[in-house]
Amino acid sequence: MSKLISIFAILSILSTPAIAAHPKGTISAGVNGLVCDFCARALEKTFGREEAVETINVDLDNKIITIHLNAGHSLDDKTITQLIMDAGYDVTEINYEK
Repeated sequence: MSKLISIFAILSILSTPAIAAHPKGTISAGVNGLVCDFCARALEKTFGREEAVETINVDLDNKIITIHLNAGHSLDDKTITQLIMDAGYDVTEINYEK
């Protein structure tokens, strides 16, 4: 039983996003459908409502958003994906920067 608990503890640590260990972090996400300033404003508005988000930068040329988190906060893939979908776009990738 104790081996099972140890394995579970290790898996829990390994499955935690790297960003959660940092007091402040940056996340980049590829977003399908970004073509204009209206797109950028929609994403800025959606992410701006999140307590964890300090700022968001939208790169229309590369179709990437960069999310800067407030100290002590994190966002997981599910939340990021849902926020992007709520704004009307699709996620192509999510990367956590250290």
